[in-house]
Amino acid sequence: MYSNKFSRLMLGLCCRKSSAVCGVVRSGFSWTTVCQQRTLWLQRNDFLEMEKHTVLRQTGLAKPPGARSVSQTTVDPSELRRFQSLASKWWDEQGEFAALHAMNDLRVPFIRDNLLNVHRARHPGKPLAGLRILDVGCGGGLLTEPLGRLGATVLGIDPVENSIGTAQLHSSYDPDLRDQVSYQACTLEELSAEEEGGEQEQGAAQFDAVVASEVVEHLADLETFAFCCSNVLKPGGSLFITTINKTNLSYALGIIVAEQILRIVPNGTHDWEKFISPEELERLLESNGFSVQSVQGMLYNPLSGAWSWTNSTAINYALHAVRLKDAAEDSSPHPEDHAAAAHS
Repeated sequence: MYSNKFSRLMLGLCCRKSSAVCGVVRSGFSWTTVCQQRTLWLQRNDFLEMEKHTVLRQTGLAKPPGARSVSQTTVDPSELRRFQSLASKWWDEQGEFAALHAMNDLRVPFIRDNLLNVHRARHPGKPLAGLRILDVGCGGGLLTEPLGRLGATVLGIDPVENSIGTAQLHSSYDPDLRDQVSYQACTLEELSAEEEGGEQEQGAAQFDAVVASEVVEHLADLETFAFCCSNVLKPGGSLFITTINKTNLSYALGIIVAEQILRIVPNGTHDWEKFISPEELERLLESNGFSVQSVQGMLYNPLSGAWSWTNSTAINYALHAVRLKDAAEDSSPHPEDHAAAAHS
């Protein structure tokens, strides 16, 4: 996730890039140097990966070429420690999460409008009434609460117990959220296992939508994430993701400038290897039974503190995907079919 300080870099760096001559700007920042450093870094990582695969082949543990590592857990312990230290700061609108507060102006309507395109029922004042939404990596509930106010029944989950405590405390101040929002300190894979092992009727405990906003770039295993999202969603359910693209610009902003040059965030805050392009994310989701419906670029303006939609997905983007129905699910009778038969 972007901290407020990190977000201030975006506009300035873009302006510097456009005024550069032969990759060099007056401040001494060199876009060419950034790209060269990234290339060297990738070459070093590729060499280390080759060495690791050589050892794995010799021991018979090698995975197929191009396959992502599957660790069976989405949690990265280092990310857990980092967000543990920030658990009390979620609702400081001028603090580390200021950009996330501002992002609600885009991501809440994005989720609402796409869900209304799928679910035609209209509930004046509560457009998402009757829908059950899972907010993965909910933190302090910054997105959970506005979705609940739109009428949805929302479960927010996060592996950081102190963040869940912050979310529960904040939502308790609004009586309108009492029956709409709940929280659970757990991982997505733990919840998915609960859904599989539950004694309820099949499908009764599944979700109409899963939201993972500014989350996937912090996960240890995206294969497990995609599989579990598919597992907890109803057939035809929606998955909403906002994240950071894997580009030269995101590398320069997140690694070189923010961490190594300006020291605005601690070195190691972002792992460029965890960033994912829209194309790779789409392939991952499609291999887990999803169909991507739309991808839209997002841009943060540090001067106004506001987000806007853009045609470019070079830095941030939002994605909407739908879980496809299995052949067995398509051929099985629907509840309304049983009702019609009973009255015939």
